[in-house]
Amino acid sequence: MSYITLVNTINDTNITKRLFDIIVSAIIIILLSPLLLIIAFLIKYDSKGPVFFSQERVGKDRILFKMWKFRSMYIDAEERKAELMKQNEMQGGVLFKMKNDPRITNIGRFIRKFSIDELPQLWDVLVGNMSLVGPRPSLLKEVEQYTPYQCQRLKATPGITCTWQVSGRSDIPFRKQVELDLEYIEQQSFINDIIILVKTVPAVIKAKGSY
Repeated sequence: MSYITLVNTINDTNITKRLFDIIVSAIIIILLSPLLLIIAFLIKYDSKGPVFFSQERVGKDRILFKMWKFRSMYIDAEERKAELMKQNEMQGGVLFKMKNDPRITNIGRFIRKFSIDELPQLWDVLVGNMSLVGPRPSLLKEVEQYTPYQCQRLKATPGITCTWQVSGRSDIPFRKQVELDLEYIEQQSFINDIIILVKTVPAVIKAKGSY
């Protein structure tokens, strides 16, 4: 395969992926709008604070963007994070994860268990900051700790779901997450994205590794 043919193939794949992202994310937002309204009401009823939570994340080629979620934690979560860092359960030291996090609200535990808190990211997909499938977007302070090898994750548009999300989610060590992300980038194709999306449904229902 010549260089020009390879470039054309990559461009065609990117165009197909983007069109698919726009169409599917728009349809899902419309179909789930009643659920989104109910979740918004429950969040306001459950605890003080806004319905949505936004956070600056690192996208493809280190471009920063604002990622949206339903708020699942109390409004003082960041202040309490420092005292909880020593209980970090994510191997590798870059990410912070812990089961039974006391900062999570009652409704927050439910929406995190079934990844409902991630649904506002469909907007990020619609505007082009994210894709339906791709490596999960990291915080800038996490990326600053990346090794050159781990930085290769930033070659792809970040996604709502990815290979390791359908293979154990937070139960998978960070090192393995990176390996799976890079494997996805190397083998990226429209068919592979469809397979990951199909696998996402049972993975979300089983809620394995979600916390």
